[in-house]
Formats: sequence, structure tokens, C-alpha cells
Amino acid sequence: MWKTAGPENTTATLETAVRRAATENIRWLVVASNTGATARKALELAGDKLSIICITHHVGFQGPGIDEMPDEERCYLSDQGVKILTTTHVLAGVDRSVRTKFGGIYPPEIMANALRMLGQGVKVCVEISIMALDAGLIPYGEPIIAVGGSRSGADTAAIIRPAHSNHVFDLKVEEILCKPRTW
Repeated sequence: MWKTAGPENTTATLETAVRRAATENIRWLVVASNTGATARKALELAGDKLSIICITHHVGFQGPGIDEMPDEERCYLSDQGVKILTTTHVLAGVDRSVRTKFGGIYPPEIMANALRMLGQGVKVCVEISIMALDAGLIPYGEPIIAVGGSRSGADTAAIIRPAHSNHVFDLKVEEILCKPRTW
């Protein structure tokens, strides 16, 4: 448990995740990383011991046509065997667009806000595990370790048995390994 949220927890969060993956015989590390910095640190700490999947913000998240991960970083990570997924967030997407244009709140955003009661990083961990499974980047039925953050960097890690988005309530958060007390 970290005292506060933020990127200063990135190394310790990833070390916790890599260590637990080894003791639990988990082979998959799913990491939220928009610029590639957290994925690069995960690669440095895990080496070839884990399959690393990097989930980024969708292109356009920061503004029309903007991809937050530089091409050079995307190429470097891919060359090192990191699988990168840049796509719409499963708990936002079109529903967020409808809300901002017409008002109201919709089921995925209600779910996201409920998960945020446990911490922004927990919400991110759940979301990226679903996205990775839906994209076929991790196997169905196996536990993974998901790493997310509250703003930038990583401050939350959890062992999750993901479910596909069309069966989201079958997802199981088996254990929260670390998270900030405040976010």
C-alpha cells in the first residue's frame, strides 16, 4: 500500500508485480502505458520472464489525431517483444461521447465510477485486462497481473482473471497487490 498516488511508485509497483508473477507462476503482465515509459520499465524488470502487453490510450484521447506514444518508443517496445494495444477503452468509448453531447450516464461509466471507489488504478487494471483479452493478446481463463496508475506512472497492481467484455461480470479480481491510500 502506497501513501499517495503517482509515478514515484512505478518501480516499486512493477517490482511487486514481477515478484508475485514468479511466486504465483503467472506468465502475463498487462501494463497501462501511454508514452511507453512504464512498459519500458516493466521490460527492464521482467526481462524475458513475462509476456508483457502494453495498453495505451486510444489515438485522439489527448486531442484529435494525437497518439501519445512516440513511433520510436512503439518500435523499440515491439522489437523487444512487447505487444502493444491502442484502442478504445472498454469502460468509456461511445457511451462517453453520448454523455458529453446529450447528458446522462450509461452502464460502462457507472461501472468505471464504482471501480474508482477502490482507486483509479484498480479501475485501470480491470479495464486493461478486459481489453487485452478481447484483443486476443492474453489467453482466456488464465490469471494475469495488471498494472495501472492514477495519473501517470504505475501505482496499482492486481491479480485478475479477465473476462471478455460481453461477459464482464465473470471477471474476478483475485487480489489487489498494491495501491495508493489516496488518489
